[in-house]
Amino acid sequence: MNVAHVRRRWGRAATLKYLNLLLVLVPIALILDLTGTGGHTIVFVTSAMAMIPLAALLGQATEEVAGYTGPKIGGLLNATLGNAAELIITIVALREGLVNVVKASIAGSIIGNILIVLGASVLFGGLKHGEQRFDARIAGVNATMMMLAIVALIVPAVFARGDATHHLTATDLEHLSDGVAVVMIVMYALYLIFTLRGGPGAKGHHQEAAIPGMSLPLAIGILAGSTIAIVVMSELLVGAIEPTAEAWGLSDLFIGVMLVPLVGNVAEHLVAVRMALKNKMDLSLAIALGSSLQVALFVTPVLVFAGILLDQKMSLVFSSFELAALVGASVIATLISVDGRSNWLEGAQLISVYLMIGLAFYFVP
Repeated sequence: MNVAHVRRRWGRAATLKYLNLLLVLVPIALILDLTGTGGHTIVFVTSAMAMIPLAALLGQATEEVAGYTGPKIGGLLNATLGNAAELIITIVALREGLVNVVKASIAGSIIGNILIVLGASVLFGGLKHGEQRFDARIAGVNATMMMLAIVALIVPAVFARGDATHHLTATDLEHLSDGVAVVMIVMYALYLIFTLRGGPGAKGHHQEAAIPGMSLPLAIGILAGSTIAIVVMSELLVGAIEPTAEAWGLSDLFIGVMLVPLVGNVAEHLVAVRMALKNKMDLSLAIALGSSLQVALFVTPVLVFAGILLDQKMSLVFSSFELAALVGASVIATLISVDGRSNWLEGAQLISVYLMIGLAFYFVP
């Protein structure tokens, strides 16, 4: 089972032990919403916090089910459901017509995984172990795929702006976005085949596949239950986004880029840092970069197709702010990861870029 797609159990049990305490917020959020107590802001905060343990449970259940299916199918299952919580949130938001928030959350998730998750892992791992090493071949493949994903996101925006003599119609842009989405998801499928069938470094990681720790019916039950709960919490979260943004004086763009992506990925972020502290940088990078690739090449085209079904057309025309942040994040992450070595200063550099981007988005009206 390839490291680039499997959310490892190491460190997850310890993380879940504390995160599960937040499950009490699930009924609290429901009660607050049904009774209208506290207003939209408190519903937004409680539902967002409740999503954290639910996403962690969903990830654990996915791993457990994958343990019964064999390494290749298990790897595919993990690769498909690795960002299920975030996908559910964005589909609910898309259904409600919050297209700009959805696109902002896509950009924010990619940026956050590259800069915050990878940055914190490299920083804390470097402070504890000094210079750390990882497989440069795997990092090189991931970096190339990430640059491909960024190009795919740039192309519709560039052609949407056109020049003095060439302008695409709205219909043309929709068709262009649909075509690019098809290419993206095909490339992601090829990437999965390449890594699961023996891409660089894959052979040495097959033995790390998780052994199931619970029965299959229980794992499936937790998977189904956590998914339903995430759908319900997503409804509450999305319904409170706009009034909360207005109450806090924040733009929908800032909430989409900086806040929403953190909700479904906190548990995974903590696991990535724990792997770095254990000097397992291959796993740490796989979580950070692999998750970014999944959002860019799988979640994004799925949302484009979902928009067609929901009659909420979502083009891949991102704003100049989002594109600048994506390009900057991917370039610096590539420069840091391709040499097979990392140190704490590089982690601080990644985090500093994230802080600058966050500050910039805060001032965007």
